[in-house]
Amino acid sequence: MICAKCVLPESKPDIWLDENGVCNICIETEKRNKARKDKGTSKKLLETDLVKLLNKYKGKKQYDCLVMCSGGKDSTASLYYMKERYKLNPLVFTFDLGFETGCAMENINNAVDILGVDFLYFKTNYMKEMFAKIIQSGSKAILCHVCSIWYMKITFDIAARYDIPIIVAGWTKGQTVEPDVQTRYDDLAMEYVSMSKATKEFLENHVKTDPKYKDFPQNMQELIKNARKRHKTVQVSPHWFLPATAEEYTALIQEKLKWQFPKESYPAKSTNCSLNFLSVYLSMKHFGYTHYHVEMSKLIRSGQMTREEALRDLELSFDKETIDELYSQLGCKPE
Repeated sequence: MICAKCVLPESKPDIWLDENGVCNICIETEKRNKARKDKGTSKKLLETDLVKLLNKYKGKKQYDCLVMCSGGKDSTASLYYMKERYKLNPLVFTFDLGFETGCAMENINNAVDILGVDFLYFKTNYMKEMFAKIIQSGSKAILCHVCSIWYMKITFDIAARYDIPIIVAGWTKGQTVEPDVQTRYDDLAMEYVSMSKATKEFLENHVKTDPKYKDFPQNMQELIKNARKRHKTVQVSPHWFLPATAEEYTALIQEKLKWQFPKESYPAKSTNCSLNFLSVYLSMKHFGYTHYHVEMSKLIRSGQMTREEALRDLELSFDKETIDELYSQLGCKPE
């Protein structure tokens, strides 16, 4: 059963539906928003807040910001905004675990060439063995969650190396619990409790004791704490501050940067590495939903997306052959 208001399925004990078919996440969010409104503590982030933040650091270093660009619409639009709208000098950073698609790379190359910005491309096989371990051990750890810890570590390292004060990403309002100028990784949010527990157990039991990954952070909080000791940065996304819809800024980068949608993706109208298909498949198998369901449910609650749009975009469209090929690339046997 799926929530009557968002797209989260009942997945006890973390997510449950009341007698009206509404999930506990929607109920708690409504209560929290009402309490803030009553207290007068609710605050909508405005573009002026973003401009004030960017101007604080603009022109102080060789690069004003480090833009994480995957080739997707959200991160590519973030890059466009930083360069063209706010006139910053960005360093573009793309990481590739060996699963980046040709379409995504074409989008990135078009963007950096047209905008005339410096570009740092990092490709590695470092994480493949860890992904294989997740599958071979029978862990329910989410591939994308483990990957996010790794790529944020690399991003913080790059920012420290080039003394860059701001990290810019394409995070949407649905990818943060509370939009803020410091990104928040809330592993304790109810939607992620079981997923976070599985990831924690995997990292403790299968990674912490492996010499190859002896320096791998055990969670996002540990990563951020250690990164800030080395180099202080602000992490921000322009999508938290701007009113433009995904459709509007997609049209913008299609016109200005020759951006294009991939032929196959999940969710629909997104751009992710090919391993994302396997991550989605395993997440659906273990939990009945993915982090994309969480993200889109937040967008529905904030009025950024309709429930019908989310249900359409979340429809599984990839086939068994795609999954089997990814198992093979990791050296694992398909189920």
